[in-house]
Amino acid sequence: MKVLIAEDDLASRKFLFKYLSSYGECDITVDGIEALDAYLLALDEGKPYDLICLDIMMPKLDGIKVLKTIRDIEKQRKITDSDRTKIIMTTALNEKKTVFDSFENECEAYAAKPIDTKKLTEVLQKMGLVK
Repeated sequence: MKVLIAEDDLASRKFLFKYLSSYGECDITVDGIEALDAYLLALDEGKPYDLICLDIMMPKLDGIKVLKTIRDIEKQRKITDSDRTKIIMTTALNEKKTVFDSFENECEAYAAKPIDTKKLTEVLQKMGLVK
């Protein structure tokens, strides 16, 4: 599994990297622009990410805008729903509007911080990314 962790908080970034590294190769970005750059580079190289953990509150470009942009790119490139990147939104916020906006823009899951590894593992299993 190839994973992109887009997270501006060092502790959250380290936690996700340590946890997800056991499942595959992980790349890290610290803002929304870097996240989009990494996503596009992987796509152009023919090695797209299987999973993106996308923080909602990031500098330069917030996670909701990054999510929307990724989904727009997938539609433009005619990437099927079964082949598109799975996206888990992560945030310290637990506002209904933020959760609604995330799912409205087609994320697969939403994880409130601090992230519960047991629940995260269950989500990864349901998405078919891990056994």
